[in-house]
Amino acid sequence: MKNMIEKTHQTIIHEDEEKTSMGSSAETLNSFTYTPIGIVRSPHTDTVGVPIQPTGAEGVRGTIVLHPEFSPGLNDLQEFSHIILIYAFHRSEGYSLQVTPFLDTVQRGVFATRAPKRPNAIGLSIVRLIEIQEDILTIENVDLLDGTPLLDIKPYVPAFDAFYSAKAGWLDRSSRDAGSARSDERFSK
Repeated sequence: MKNMIEKTHQTIIHEDEEKTSMGSSAETLNSFTYTPIGIVRSPHTDTVGVPIQPTGAEGVRGTIVLHPEFSPGLNDLQEFSHIILIYAFHRSEGYSLQVTPFLDTVQRGVFATRAPKRPNAIGLSIVRLIEIQEDILTIENVDLLDGTPLLDIKPYVPAFDAFYSAKAGWLDRSSRDAGSARSDERFSK
């Protein structure tokens, strides 16, 4: 599958792909076009050294510059302390189905990781919402690269989004290190 970002229009296009299901039949997936609703501004400008999760970016502030036509969608969002950002890993090229994640030394299936090199380079982060002024959102605990195209914002709702008895697979053994872990070259171009 080919991921393209046309920077002048900031449109993300996912072209048709032929997939094989269980190795026996082929089906064609539809194309999807995502138009970013804004851009994230952060102090992180290099893919190396970025906190790998918001817990490792505690206190790091950034902003979301929303395209003005989407500003009416911000109504009532200021009542939430945290928001979920869905975005494009705009500096990620290609993907591998087996990766060695930042918090491990063992190869894992990409879908059991949060690695940025994925078949669809889409990420999510939960950040603290500080304030909204017109079409600018000030956020905290920012683990995104500067210039990240933002695809969507959703409110974080503890009753929906927090599962305290959830298991985290292999990450149960290493997620305690997420606060101090930083990205390195393994997923850079």
